[in-house]
Amino acid sequence: MATDKPAVLIIGGLGFVGRHLALHIHKNNLASELRIVDKLLPQLAWLAPEFEQACSKEQFVQADASREQSYPRIFDRADGKQFDYVINCAADTRPSQPEEVYQLRNHAMCMGLAKEVAKRNIKVYAQASTSYIYKSGSKPAKEDDKKKPWHNLAKWQLQVEEDLPGVEGLNWVSLRLPHIYGEYDRGYTAVAIALARTHQWLQTGFDQLESKDLKFNTLHVKDAACALWTAAEWRAGEKDNKDAPHIFNVVDHTDTTRDQIGAALAEVFDLKVTFAGMLVSQLARLKLNDIVDEMNEEMLQAWADMLEEKGITRPGPISPFIEIDMLSDNDLCIDGSLFESTTGFQLEYPRFSSDSIREVIASYERMGWWP
Repeated sequence: MATDKPAVLIIGGLGFVGRHLALHIHKNNLASELRIVDKLLPQLAWLAPEFEQACSKEQFVQADASREQSYPRIFDRADGKQFDYVINCAADTRPSQPEEVYQLRNHAMCMGLAKEVAKRNIKVYAQASTSYIYKSGSKPAKEDDKKKPWHNLAKWQLQVEEDLPGVEGLNWVSLRLPHIYGEYDRGYTAVAIALARTHQWLQTGFDQLESKDLKFNTLHVKDAACALWTAAEWRAGEKDNKDAPHIFNVVDHTDTTRDQIGAALAEVFDLKVTFAGMLVSQLARLKLNDIVDEMNEEMLQAWADMLEEKGITRPGPISPFIEIDMLSDNDLCIDGSLFESTTGFQLEYPRFSSDSIREVIASYERMGWWP
């Protein structure tokens, strides 16, 4: 029996956004075939039980998408047909890596995949990108506003978007995502929550280095996953529309600030959270590496003591370790109205709150990661 459902290929399908996208497609039965590609094996990806079927071995292919010789394993199907949608969630998002890492594993990988998609005449190439590319400002940035990438990771993600129009025959769409949070988070939220828990255990106040008024816009990971699906579906019908946008911001409706995140942590942990605003000081900037090293040494020792006290012998992938690139005095403030008005996308989680923090903690507790 023929099906109108698309065959879907997710690159980076075991990553934070990728696994939630796979789950979204699986639960809603949206694809005639789903293939998940990742260089990591599922057994090593800290998958929660609810992802086991969506990321099952029948649908999984282990391959390094940055290597062209992997393309046949990634793209070829048993019936000889091509995938309809390729959704790229893969990128090296680890902070503070050498620039060559981002150039190879982000820019070169994305461009190689895009050219292969065009060569195979696949209907849509959709990708998750970053909004850490805009010039800082408290006014929400629209897609065509001034760019000033925050770090090398953002620089090479932006370069991908600037180079994609040069791939002949490619029907593409790129979503610029803000700070992503949600269940099983291992990024900034994980660090902030782990730091708050450590300060609670030490019975000390949580003094953050940034200024409290800085914008730090947010998006729930399930909304990020749903947005990627929405973008791919929409773009599939716009191939011949030369006026249709290729790039969209996606963000919740909180207009989240550092202060709001601090207030949520303070409420959940019954903790005093303050903001030193040290990044504004040139002197503090010069000493930042030393300050962060001292903080990491103290916090990691306390975290280890907490894990031992709780009897956790297999620690999870979360900790209070701070990377320098996580600290910034830039406003992350974007306008997501174009995506919503163009595609009809609706947020399931429009507001960030203390319940957002509780949801993440509950997921850690289910996995046995939480001291």
